[in-house]
Parts: sequence; C-alpha cells; structure tokens
Amino acid sequence: MKKTYVLVGNFGSGKSEISLNIAMKANEAKHGSTVLIDLDIVNPYFRSAERKDMLGENGIKLIYPQYAMTGVEAMSIPPDIYSVFIDEHETVVFDVGGDNTGAIALGQYRRNFAELENLEILYAINCKRPFSAEAELNLEMMNKICAVSRLTVTGLINNANLSNETTAETLYEGYEMVKTISELTGIPVRMTVGTEDVIKGFEALAREKGLEQKYIGELYPITRYMNRDWERFLQNGI
Repeated sequence: MKKTYVLVGNFGSGKSEISLNIAMKANEAKHGSTVLIDLDIVNPYFRSAERKDMLGENGIKLIYPQYAMTGVEAMSIPPDIYSVFIDEHETVVFDVGGDNTGAIALGQYRRNFAELENLEILYAINCKRPFSAEAELNLEMMNKICAVSRLTVTGLINNANLSNETTAETLYEGYEMVKTISELTGIPVRMTVGTEDVIKGFEALAREKGLEQKYIGELYPITRYMNRDWERFLQNGI
C-alpha cells in the first residue's frame, strides 16, 4: 500500500536528514518506487535537494522548488507535485520547510492529503536547538504548523542531537521532551532517531532506566547524508 510521509518541525529539527533516510531505506527495501519532495520554499541551504545526485543514482525521484540552490531568493513550487498523489510511487516523502512559514506551502494540498489512506504527518523535535528547548515552544510551533498547513500531526520524532557530539544521554533528554509533549497532546511517539552507535547506546540506557516503549517508538538508525564534513564540502560545496 502506498505510504506518504510529511516531515514538519522547527528549524534545526533534522527533517531533511530524516526525509533522506526514509526515502533511502524504502528504496533499499525494494518497497516499489520512491519519490522525495523538497517543499522547502524558505531556506536555501540544508535541504534534501542538495543530495539530488545521490538520490538520482539510487533511482529515487526528486521534486524541488524552481531556483532552489541557485542563489535566487524567489522560489516557486513545481506543478508536478500534484502528480505524486495519483502516480504509482509506493513511498512518498515530503520534506517541508522549517516552522509555520515553511508549512504554508502544504495548505494548498489539503484535499489531496485528505484522500490518502496511509498518511503520516511527523513532527520532528530536536530539544538541543534553542527554539525547541522547551515543551511549550514545541507545542506552540506545532499548533502554528497545523493551523497554516490544515493538517494534523499523527506522530512525534525524537531527533535530539548535537551533530557528531550526540550521545545516548542526548537522546534521553529528547525522550523526556517527547514524552511530555505526547502526554499533553495524546500524539504518539513514532521514532527515536540517531546514528547506529548512538541508537545502540540509547537502547542500553533505556533498558537500564526502564523507559517506556510507547515514548520511544521505533529505534531508527540513520546515515548522516547531510553531514558538513570537509571532504564533502570540497566535493559538493555546502
């Protein structure tokens, strides 16, 4: 059955990294064809479309705004986005721009989303970012995103991280954050995200502390495709 993911959240929440990983994992698992839509019309950098060559090499279709990554500030949404609601792709991933401003672009597709049977609207949370460091700030932003997009969040993602400095304890801080938000809203936690070594460390820590599985969700190891290391900078720029 066709599965559609919509990744929303504040700036620095890691939506693009998670979007790339969902698309790549679906492709590797041979779950039919995959398409990734970079719907970020706000931020010209740190976007999933930066990895268009990698996606293309793996047979993943990419749709992204006209003029993205060209230095032109005014970006327009390509009309072929409408095709993903009716085509034969088995996995569709929307990487949406940060905060409620970026989510405005989703509103025009509300009726299309309403017709989908298997849809996840996932709110990514990185509690180590200033604008996401408190539960109240996340709740406020999530409500704003839902209001402008006219969509309802169906799941939370714990993506607490400090890039290469992330530890199991970092994810534990994120666990406490998403647990609070889940308790206040009734929205389930779908994933706890981190690199494989961090996930393994957190899994051990979760057993030690007796953390509740429902506030962990799926332990989801990722590859850092958006990592800003020097070698990648020399090859691809920012």
